Parts: sequence; structure tokens; C-alpha cells
Amino acid sequence: MTFMAECSLPQAFLLHMKELLGEEYPAFEASYGEDRLYGLRVNPLKISPAAFRELTEWELKPIPWAPEGFYYEEGVRPGKHPHYHAGLYYIQEPSAMAPVELLDVQPGHRVLDLCAAPGGKTTQLAGKLQGTGLVAANDIHSERVKALVKNLELNGVREAVVLNEDPAKLQEAFRGYFDRILIDAPCSGEGMFRKEEEMAKAWQEDWTEKYASMQRVLLRQAAVMLKPGGRLVYSTCTFSPEENEQIIAGFLDEHPDFEIAPAPELPGFAPGRPDWVPAGSARAAETAGAARLWPHRLAGEGHFAAALRRREAPEGAARWPRSLRRRPARGPAFGEAAAARRRRAPGRESRGCGRPARGAGALRGRVAGRRALRQRGAGPARRARVRRAGRPAGAGRHPRRPARLVPRQRGEGPLRALACAGHGASRGGSAAPREFHGRRSARGALPEG
Repeated sequence: MTFMAECSLPQAFLLHMKELLGEEYPAFEASYGEDRLYGLRVNPLKISPAAFRELTEWELKPIPWAPEGFYYEEGVRPGKHPHYHAGLYYIQEPSAMAPVELLDVQPGHRVLDLCAAPGGKTTQLAGKLQGTGLVAANDIHSERVKALVKNLELNGVREAVVLNEDPAKLQEAFRGYFDRILIDAPCSGEGMFRKEEEMAKAWQEDWTEKYASMQRVLLRQAAVMLKPGGRLVYSTCTFSPEENEQIIAGFLDEHPDFEIAPAPELPGFAPGRPDWVPAGSARAAETAGAARLWPHRLAGEGHFAAALRRREAPEGAARWPRSLRRRPARGPAFGEAAAARRRRAPGRESRGCGRPARGAGALRGRVAGRRALRQRGAGPARRARVRRAGRPAGAGRHPRRPARLVPRQRGEGPLRALACAGHGASRGGSAAPREFHGRRSARGALPEG
């Protein structure tokens, strides 16, 4: 049954598309009366496309823009087949395979999938790497990360790091680190109305503005993590120019070190629309190098993808960002400066950690304690604990609480949580036990008894 027989499209959406498409609008509207298309992508980490076609009994047709992608008939249920649970293929909408193909991933690359869940494009990236390099898969939603991990394991992806982090924090840790970055940005989802009827019912007119502000931030954050000479692909599954060409044009105006990498001329691919960018953008014309996938022009749903290339650093410039450069080694000058600081503070002789030296009374107490331990035959671990306990409370810049010893009672283990102070007894035990076992808490002393 067709989409139009089940659900009607939002009227505000239709009016907007009629204004944008003009003469193309009738063909666009008619495409929603056609049956949706189904696709799967063979996992090259486990089997080649040619070997899979020989193995399966299904009638498969190749997808023009994805070497591992195939159309399958509606009656087929690939999600229930043992080959799916063996990770031989991933069920994916045909148009959704295009952004990774534009990214031009090569073996050995370090790749970031910034909005990775549920993992379809991440597994496609891993297949391009062929077991080399690294793919970092991030998603800010913890519940969606579970599906991401499951799909990575099912597809046999090894060289992967799964992250559940805000991109604002990632950009500080991975400045200029990645060769390739994919942003499958959250969007209003207008291109998926035929595939997901519930999305068409839930769509609201103000979604475009809400998602556009989020997309601008994601694109700026991702740009920080791309190394010079690297490539970034920004993609959405919506038709809205506010979330597509206008986002790219605004980004190019702010980042002169980035340029559009023109999309290849593939069957059904349409160029971006610079005429949908408001006047005032100096680089709006470059958005024609993006790719638009329309449901009335190809066998697939609606998509947008733009490949951005970061220009190489000038000759003689540092190849690595300042945050990633190795700190210089400390030479003789560092030691001279430390000695000068000690001379300026004669009453604070350093003990190696910037603490003042202890007084003579503290030293005599520690020596007496060591002699007593030797007479009792105590081991080195107990000597260390008694040395810590013998320090005066006010010594040092960071006073420590004395570490007390826990008497080991008959029938009890060495890690008793409740202990008496000093060498006293607890729970009726002997006041002079044969063994003492100390356990320090996270704050440097045993918990109060």
C-alpha cells in the first residue's frame, strides 16, 4: 500500500515545497504515491558483494552510488535471515548510503562519526577502512549508544572507539586529529516522510529553525577536529534550505580555510541550490557543489550532502595544533630557577614536593619509632605506616590525619571497617594483638570507629 493511501502530508510542508520547486512540484508530490524502496549494504569486513550475490537466493539490484549497496523486493524479510545475524549485511535506506561515499575514506584514516547512532553509517565507514586506521563513533544520547554498540559488534568492527560525549568536549581533546569527519546531523526529517509515516504526523513547522541552530554549532565544533587537508561531509535527510544550503553558506563565510569538494555526477544526483540562500552570503555560489537527492529523480528518499575540504597548512607552518604539541623538555634553566626560589625563601627548604622541612622534634620522634619497630621485628609495610602516623599534625603545607592501626581480632579478617584508635581493643578483643593490619581510606586515614 502506498504512502498517500495511509497518510496525508502536512499542508504547510506541501505549500513550502510548491514554492521552492515550481514546475517540478507535481512530480515531487506524485512520488509519495509510489511504493517506497528497500536496500541493504553488504559488509565487506565479512564477505565481498560478489560472493554474497552468489550466496543469497534473493533478487538484488545494485545501487548506483554505493558499490556494496543493493535494492531488494518488498516481500523479502532480510532482518529475520541468519545472514543478517551473522553480520553479512546491514539494512539501510538507499539514499542514506550516499554521504559516506562522498567522504572518500581510505584505509588507515582516522575517522569521526559525530552523530553515529544507530550505527549504519559507522559500519559503512569501518568497511571502507578494511580493518585499519580508526573510527570514533559518538552519540550524545546514551540510550541510542546501546544500539550503536550492538551493530558494531554484529558487523565485526574492531578498530572503533564508541563515545557518549558532548561534541563541545570532544573538540578540546581532538583538535586537528581526524582525517575524515561525518556529520549526519539531526534534522526535521522531511526526506523520510514516505519511509516513516509517524514522522510526517509529528512534523511541526518550527522544527526547521530549531534544528538549524543545532546544526550550525555541530558544524563549527567538527571543523575544529579536522586536520589540514582533511575532508568533512555534512548531511541531512531533509529538503529545507534553512538546514542545508544556508548552513553551508554561513559556515564557508566564517571559515575561509574550508572549501566545497564538488559532488560527483551520479545518476539522479542534483546540485545544490545557491538561489535558495538569502542575499548577503559571499560564498553562496559554492553550495552548487553539494548534492541533493530527490525522491522524484532517483530510486530513494530525500537527502542532502555537502563535502567540505580543509585547505593544507602553508609551507613552514606547524602541522599539529598547539594543544597537541609535545611540551618542551626541562633543561638546566629550570633547575637554576628552582634553586633561586629556594634562596629567596631560606626558611622553607624543599623536600622535593615544595613542602617545608620538618623540625628537629619531628625527626627525633621518627627515629625513635623506627628503633622500636626493629626491636619488635616489624616488617617494612608496618614501618611505613608507623612513620606516617608519627608525623606531627601541623607539619607540611598539607597536614595529614594520623593513620591508625587496626588490631586483627580472632576470627576476623584483616580489612575490618571499624577500628579503635592506636593499639586499643575492640569488641572484647585482646589489647595486645600479635598482628596489626592498616587500611587507609581515600582521605588518608581509617574511618572513625
